[in-house]
Amino acid sequence: MKQLFVALLLCLVFNSCDNEDDLKGFDQDAFPIEGTWKLTAAYISAGGPQYWTDVENGEEIEFQGNGSFSSDRYPECTSGNFSVDEGNLTLEYDCEGFETGTENEEGLITYTLDYGKNTILLTPTSIICIEGCSYKYEKVD
Repeated sequence: MKQLFVALLLCLVFNSCDNEDDLKGFDQDAFPIEGTWKLTAAYISAGGPQYWTDVENGEEIEFQGNGSFSSDRYPECTSGNFSVDEGNLTLEYDCEGFETGTENEEGLITYTLDYGKNTILLTPTSIICIEGCSYKYEKVD
């Protein structure tokens, strides 16, 4: 039993280090989020183990230094304000009455935020993905 546990632990360690981006907890000072980011992959599950799948023509989101953002995810509302606090990203769209269905009780869309070399990883916290979900964005400028 002990050998099985050690083998599983080693598999987890080596698989988690397998990612060339070496994602870390987000540090706003060390890695500013300003710029344009494009969705390139999603970590999903269809009832079994999770896996990465490429996203073609993914949304783009641009973060400005003044705390505003623009995104092409929702054609009916494309802008708002964002904040980053202790590894958490909060998006607040600025269109009156606009709802995405992914907001928390305060009407905000929230994510945990990790980063790597020219990559950010967003994991929703304002909704619960029963089988887990994360989204990988790559910097385009």
